[in-house]
Amino acid sequence: MSFEWAAEYALFKEESKDEIDPPAASAPEESLSGEPSNKLTRREQEVASLVTHGLTNREVSTALRISERTAGNHVARILKKLGLRSRAQIAGWAGEHQSLTLDPD
Repeated sequence: MSFEWAAEYALFKEESKDEIDPPAASAPEESLSGEPSNKLTRREQEVASLVTHGLTNREVSTALRISERTAGNHVARILKKLGLRSRAQIAGWAGEHQSLTLDPD
């Protein structure tokens, strides 16, 4: 188990103590129509863009002036909403949705 995965798992467990499975094993959130919700909030889009550029949670927190824990929570929610398992998959998803691949500078 990688350190990054363990950290995301721990953050997820704190956020929802009644969950049994880690975020990698949970199903994506669904909209009322039963389709997976691919809609990210504006802040989640910003975080996804920074993750796509290879930033760590600490670097994301510095760039957005939020706590490192909040950055980790955003990453965990993005993973859950999109039904993904890793930061690399966030980058792949963002590549398919060009609006997130803008330069963060």
